[in-house]
Amino acid sequence: MDARLLDVLVCPLCKGPLVYDKAAQELICNADKLAYPIRDDIPIMWADQARVINAPADGS
Repeated sequence: MDARLLDVLVCPLCKGPLVYDKAAQELICNADKLAYPIRDDIPIMWADQARVINAPADGS
């Protein structure tokens, strides 16, 4: 993932910052609890393609 691209990408819903998860190949929006997939080095920034991040089972 290009670092310059990471500097300009924001969440399409809240316009907040994204965190790059290299292992999962996702861009994470902590505010909206969404993970946007990265396929073939291309971020898929459609909300309907994002994975909802569930809170941990223990509530922490």
